[in-house]
Amino acid sequence: MEMSERRADGVVIASTSAPSAEAAAREIAASITKQLAAGGERPEEALAGLVCFICASYDAARFAAEIHKALPGAPIYGCTTAGELSLEGWVSSSIVAIGFLRRDFSLVAHMMQELSHFGVEEGHASIAEARAALLAIGPDIESDHCFGLLLIDGMCRREEAVISALYSALDDIPVVGGSAGDGMSFEKTWMIRDGEAFRDSALLLLFHTDLPFAPFKCDYFEPSALKMVVTDADTELRIVRELNAEPAATEYAHQVGLVESRLDSASFASHPVLVGVGGQYYARSIQKVNADGSLSFFCAIDEGLVLTVAKTLDAYASTLATFERLEAELGAVSLHIGFDCVLRRLAAERQQIAHRLSDLYRRHRVVGFNTYGEQYRSMHVNQTFTGIALGYRRAEPAETP
Repeated sequence: MEMSERRADGVVIASTSAPSAEAAAREIAASITKQLAAGGERPEEALAGLVCFICASYDAARFAAEIHKALPGAPIYGCTTAGELSLEGWVSSSIVAIGFLRRDFSLVAHMMQELSHFGVEEGHASIAEARAALLAIGPDIESDHCFGLLLIDGMCRREEAVISALYSALDDIPVVGGSAGDGMSFEKTWMIRDGEAFRDSALLLLFHTDLPFAPFKCDYFEPSALKMVVTDADTELRIVRELNAEPAATEYAHQVGLVESRLDSASFASHPVLVGVGGQYYARSIQKVNADGSLSFFCAIDEGLVLTVAKTLDAYASTLATFERLEAELGAVSLHIGFDCVLRRLAAERQQIAHRLSDLYRRHRVVGFNTYGEQYRSMHVNQTFTGIALGYRRAEPAETP
């Protein structure tokens, strides 16, 4: 068993690698309660919400029920992961929890269920209601002090539709987030809310805070001159059958210089493809090779889409530059809430820089999870590190004698 806890401005943080969901729930609850008690606070009064990132090896429904019992009255949310980010860096087989304090955060949670039947128009209306509910909390709530975190079923294949509704309904409120994971199984992922677990669902958590914050996005690719056109695809299932009128796996392997029979998750992590949107390039990562030689993608694809083979830059340097930019913008950063693609982690392991990147995350206080896809404002992307950087509480002005 391993337990860690540390407090930053506005939040309390706990993580555990306890062997069972029940033990993990007890340890997370005990840690959160202990940290709050040090300031004379109780969880049900102090927490605007507790957000948990849960390794898929745990029984998510059991954990949800047990943490709800252990912290009665505290709003609890979360999802399963493909790996976790704790204050110790990249971890596995653990649960990481962030408690947002009422002193610094107001929170409205909106759950979207049956994503397989999600309609953008209906989704827009319900999300607009959630935005209005947040802004109606009090006269001091202003939209430029708000941000959203999106947790969404990583197997739903509806991220783009949900994000389209979010982008139009939230107006100027930025949203970042991640698609829930299932280790590397790609079978089923879970959301949790207040004692229950859900599939085919998403959680939108809308926050208002007076703490300084900034959304961020980090990747380490640039476009090469090599292009592939999707010439046959199943858009609903995100499957590409042909690239450049050739079998998809065969053509992909040829373009990136790999042997088709050896294509695997590590290959795709090291050789993503990019899509150009508005003069910028975003990763569209491949999930797997299918038995018929087609390729399953993590993001939406369509016939006629032009895919550009990526050139890989220095992952460590680009991530460090992102942290340095955020510090220049916010001053000292209290915490980075991060959504880090599992393929970035696989690529780092293959390149033998995982220890260095994990240590970089530790030094810059990143807490979050490894995802099946990332959200950044109006985009659903892959092989990217997105999140919210939180600054420190501004000093109260001194009273004039």
